[in-house]
Amino acid sequence: MLEQVFKLKEHNTTVKTEIIAGITTFLSMAYILAVNPSILGLVMDPSGVFVATAIASAIATFCMAFLANYPIALSAGLGLNAYFAYTVCLGELASEGENAFKICLTAVFVEGIIFLLMSLVKFREKIINSIPQNLKFGISAGIGLFIAFIGLRGANVVVPSESTTVALGNFADADVVLCIIGLIIIVVLQHYKVTGSVLIGIIATWILGMIAQASGWYTATNVFPDFSGGLKLGGIANTAFKFDFGWAASHFVQFIAIVFSFLYVDLFDTVGTVVGVADKAGLLDKDGNLPRVGSVFFSDALGTVAGSCLGTSTVTSFVESSAGVAAGGRTGLTALVTGIMFVVSLVLSPIFLAIPSFATSPALIYVGMLMVSSAKNITFDGDIADTLGAYLALVMMPLTYSIATGIMFAVLAWVIVKLFIGKAKDISPVMWVVFGLFAVRIVALITNFQ
Repeated sequence: MLEQVFKLKEHNTTVKTEIIAGITTFLSMAYILAVNPSILGLVMDPSGVFVATAIASAIATFCMAFLANYPIALSAGLGLNAYFAYTVCLGELASEGENAFKICLTAVFVEGIIFLLMSLVKFREKIINSIPQNLKFGISAGIGLFIAFIGLRGANVVVPSESTTVALGNFADADVVLCIIGLIIIVVLQHYKVTGSVLIGIIATWILGMIAQASGWYTATNVFPDFSGGLKLGGIANTAFKFDFGWAASHFVQFIAIVFSFLYVDLFDTVGTVVGVADKAGLLDKDGNLPRVGSVFFSDALGTVAGSCLGTSTVTSFVESSAGVAAGGRTGLTALVTGIMFVVSLVLSPIFLAIPSFATSPALIYVGMLMVSSAKNITFDGDIADTLGAYLALVMMPLTYSIATGIMFAVLAWVIVKLFIGKAKDISPVMWVVFGLFAVRIVALITNFQ
């Protein structure tokens, strides 16, 4: 049955490998179940957000499993939830009070519907297949640096600095030491080709964290599961189907601006994530295109619509899916297992939420290393536009903490240089459209900074 649905032999994988990969992906992104309620909880019921996030993630990831058969998991996007809470609800719509989150959920719902329509006409599919090969390699490597940076920050190996922006963390801190030990565990196990090395590394680091906390060395957070609070699943009633189409109609221009911001970030974050994960999993064809990419975007759009109906911000493909790919995941069975884990998290949330960031950080750092290897495929001595575009994608993603911004710089530079070196004919109509979208985004950014 599983072989017929997911074509495991064709992808040179097994049920055991896919299950381990699915669990690995989930553990690498389970933090969203804690982070999303903490951010959106500022403007709406956090317990409802938790349930909405888990269910919407499961729905979207199941769609990815069965419609696209890819090892890509989805959940509420980081950055998009911050924009939802801080920029819109507590900023632009502060005067709307408790009604602000309903307006935001309405915007996310409309965004999801637009994405469904875009998927049906294959617009997003055309974007991903029109990106030059060199830029795709740069995007994949840039995402590798980006998620490695996320991992290093999550374990405080890298910390903020007023004088140098970032600096090395304190090696007397348990989380820094445990993260490095976890990374060594993963790498050594991987060297000996131990199945599930990434997952074993996460669990081993978590256990070491428990020991560190019991000894009094680690005190920042509680790494032991806490079931004393019980399960709070009834909050979904305070977030589900809380739309305000009346406000959207009476404030149409302002509402469309909010929708566009959600649309822009989700569109290019998803494009970048899909390119990076697919490249690392060897899913791109000889022309650098991704088969069935339309189903990937359709799953993303369905997840966003479902999430808005349940009460969470935009659902998007997660770059942490590459952790599962590193563990051997190659088919939708990996995504299916991850989706099941999201369902299970509803009743075992204290366990999953207790896994500290320093335990998952080694996995992200290791996967970042694997993805950065795509840089070796970048052609640096060919067309200068291709080289600059790939380079900017590579450096701007981690330095701006945004996949979408990295793609923006890459595409803008690629098109502009192509024009100046007399190769305008190389620019496809789709790339012109993407260039126009980014140009509008630049104008919006300038306006916001003034």
